[in-house]
Amino acid sequence: MAQYINKCLISHNIGGRKTFYKWLNTIFNKVDEQRIKEVGANLAAAEWLLRCGASVKWKNKENWVSDYNIMETEYVPQNVIEEIDASESCIMHVGFPYLRGLKYLKRIKFYNCIYIEDTCLNMLPIVKTSLLHLEVISCGNVSDKGIISLSQLKKLKSLYLFDLPEVKDKKDCICILQQNLPDCKIEFPAYPET
Repeated sequence: MAQYINKCLISHNIGGRKTFYKWLNTIFNKVDEQRIKEVGANLAAAEWLLRCGASVKWKNKENWVSDYNIMETEYVPQNVIEEIDASESCIMHVGFPYLRGLKYLKRIKFYNCIYIEDTCLNMLPIVKTSLLHLEVISCGNVSDKGIISLSQLKKLKSLYLFDLPEVKDKKDCICILQQNLPDCKIEFPAYPET
C-alpha cells in the first residue's frame, strides 16, 4: 500500500508541476496593452518573446537578441522586429496579440514549441501583410486544421513543415496550401524512419 501511495504522490506531483508551469507560462504570455502603448509594439513584443525564451532579430541588424537585459540597454525606438526564432520557447496563443503591430516581420521559426498548436497558427494572419518565411518543426500539438489555416498567409514565399505527428493527411494539407499559396515554396518532407 505504501508503494502505491508513493507512486500516486509522485504522479500527482509531476502532474501538478506541469499544471503549475503551464499556469506560469500563461502569465509570461499575457498581453499587457498598457505596455504596448508605453513602449510601442516592437519593444513590447520583443519583451514578451525574450521573456518566453525566444530570440528576435531587428531589421538591418546582424545579431540575434536573446538576453532580456541586454535588449533593454541596446534598444532604440527605430528598431523593428524582422525575424523571430521561437525555438524551444514557451510562447502560446495567449501572447500572439503582441504580433499585431509588427509591420516588418518577415520570418518566424517555431521549433519544438510545446505550446504552439492550431490556435496559434490560426492567429498568424495578424502578420499576413509582411510574413514571407515560416518554419513549423517538431510542434506536436499542430494538426491538419492548423496547417490548412496557413493558406491565409498569401505573401509567404517559403513554408517549411517537418515532424508534425498530429498532421494526419499530409497530402491533402499540401494540396490545399499549394492551391492557396501558388507563389510559395512548400516543403513537408517525411520524417525518416529508424
